Amino acid sequence: MQPTPYSSSRSTSYADRLRGALMLDAGTYHDVEQDTNANGQAALTIVLAALATGIGAIVGQDWLQDTIGVILSSVLQWIVFSFVAYFVGASLFSTGQTSVTPGQVLRTIGFAHAPKLFAVLGIIPILGWIVGLVVFFWFLAAAIVALREAFEFDTGRAIGTGLVALIGILIVDIVLSIVFGIGSALFGGLSSLARAAF
Repeated sequence: MQPTPYSSSRSTSYADRLRGALMLDAGTYHDVEQDTNANGQAALTIVLAALATGIGAIVGQDWLQDTIGVILSSVLQWIVFSFVAYFVGASLFSTGQTSVTPGQVLRTIGFAHAPKLFAVLGIIPILGWIVGLVVFFWFLAAAIVALREAFEFDTGRAIGTGLVALIGILIVDIVLSIVFGIGSALFGGLSSLARAAF
């Protein structure tokens, strides 16, 4: 299926789209989904979010290993989450109106990582785990909006698709942690919370 030519009266500037993604604006995610030229912007969001998360993870004596792990984890999670969501959403949760490509899911999920830009604040002592927790749930909310717009189905189906995809990246995190001993980009806030509590 050939993508339809993209045209929109909305701004296609990266700053405007980033702001819309952070505000969970459905129109922004819809525009990104339709615009095949937004692939670079989505990838840039992942890179910036990975760097921010990596900087925010600089704590303790293994800071280099943790930072590299978080950056690698971010990129892998984007790919795994997007493709698991694509296959699950297009098969298990699809409706008669569902028409989606892997590229559309990659673009919208790429922008859904925008809240991770604030993970850089994780470097602040004491506040780090709070920031990680807020960023985690903010990302989940953004991912649900992104999936809803990419698949053009209701919020319930988007949540179901997102939960299954979340299991996919949980598996990636476990493998990275066990095999390579590196940290998590998504669950880092939750593990920081556990460390602070215990």
